[in-house]
Amino acid sequence: MPRIFIFVGLILLLCLLLPPAIIARVRSTPSSNLPIHIIQDMAFQSKYKTQAVNPMFADGNTMRPPVTNAVARGETYLDAHLYDGVIDGQWANVLPSQIKMDFATLQRGKERFNIYCSVCHGISGGGNGIVNQRAMELVANTNGPVNGTVWVQAKNLVHDELVTVQPMGQLFNTITYGIRNMAGYGSQIPTEDRWAIAAYVKALQRSQNAQPSDVPAGTKVADGIQATPGNIANSNAVNNVSPIPMNVSVTNPDTSMSEGKL
Repeated sequence: MPRIFIFVGLILLLCLLLPPAIIARVRSTPSSNLPIHIIQDMAFQSKYKTQAVNPMFADGNTMRPPVTNAVARGETYLDAHLYDGVIDGQWANVLPSQIKMDFATLQRGKERFNIYCSVCHGISGGGNGIVNQRAMELVANTNGPVNGTVWVQAKNLVHDELVTVQPMGQLFNTITYGIRNMAGYGSQIPTEDRWAIAAYVKALQRSQNAQPSDVPAGTKVADGIQATPGNIANSNAVNNVSPIPMNVSVTNPDTSMSEGKL
């Protein structure tokens, strides 16, 4: 075979390898240029993006406000007891009918309380959570508050009479909408969990303010027996004394505390 054919073949082979090499180089090199779209698919759409000017509307805004008085599906919130903690304009002291008072509810309330509330109010509800402790240290700094720290001592949920006298519905309302310097948790905690937390707070208050008269006459707890959900349910103390009032007992609510006006 003439050597010229070999040279021509090698040149053609190199030419065939050039396009893949160039493509690989381009694909591996960072660039601010948009890629070439031979098939457009939905890479480029005729649409108005967020904050863009839109001549279709009189105000020129692309983003449209909600229709006045429109209610999203499933968000009517007509049950004042369930969503605001109020019965006939009064704070309710019982759980809504949709939520069952049982050990599982209190356990759920304890879990959610420890996650969302204990950082300020403490595991025991005494107002000594780790965030509160650190904030108080920054405020009490010998050279003045660090970086202008401003903090209000977290409430003692189990011994402060301003809190212990509050019905369960009022506690739920506070968790939902907040009060004073405390922000509301309505958007972070589901409705059922907020009621579970309120029930658990009432259980905390009862457990840390119990009186000998709360125990029925003749009831004894044997030494060395650890309380469990099973033996608690079968004990006279629980059968005869409800840890959380189950009858409706209501108190006039502060009108500024309802409907989120805090």
